[in-house]
Amino acid sequence: MTTSGATLARFVEAQANSYSVALAEIRAGAKRSHWMWFVFPQLRDLGHSPTAHYYGIASMEEARAYLNHELLGPRYRACVEALWQLGTSDPVAVFGSIDAMKLRSSLTLFDAAKPDPLFASAIAGPARQRDARQPH
Repeated sequence: MTTSGATLARFVEAQANSYSVALAEIRAGAKRSHWMWFVFPQLRDLGHSPTAHYYGIASMEEARAYLNHELLGPRYRACVEALWQLGTSDPVAVFGSIDAMKLRSSLTLFDAAKPDPLFASAIAGPARQRDARQPH
C-alpha cells in the first residue's frame, strides 16, 4: 500500500480550523476543545469511536507519511515542542486522563515510525512512558 497525500487530507482538513486552537491550548497547559484525534493521532486499532477510527493511523507507512508531510509533520513537532516547553511531567493535568493516554500512544507510534529525540524526550517526560500496545 502506498500512502498518498490524499489519505492524509482528512488531517489537513480537520486541522484547518483547529490547529491554532490546539497549539494555544497546549501552550496554556489546558486542553479545552476537541482536536486530539487529528493533532496527536494514534493507531487506528486503538480507537473505539467512529471518530477515532476515521483519524486513526492505519500503518507505520502512514505514520511516516504524516511526519514527512509538509504541513502535518512540522505541526506535530510544534505541538510536541509546546508540550515539552510547559515543563510539566503530568500530561493528565494538561489533557485529562483519556487524552493523556492518547498522547502517549501517539508519541510512541511516531517515535517508532521515525525515531526523534524530541519524541523520545516527550515520552520520558510529559507522556511518562511508552504505550506497550504500540510498536517500538
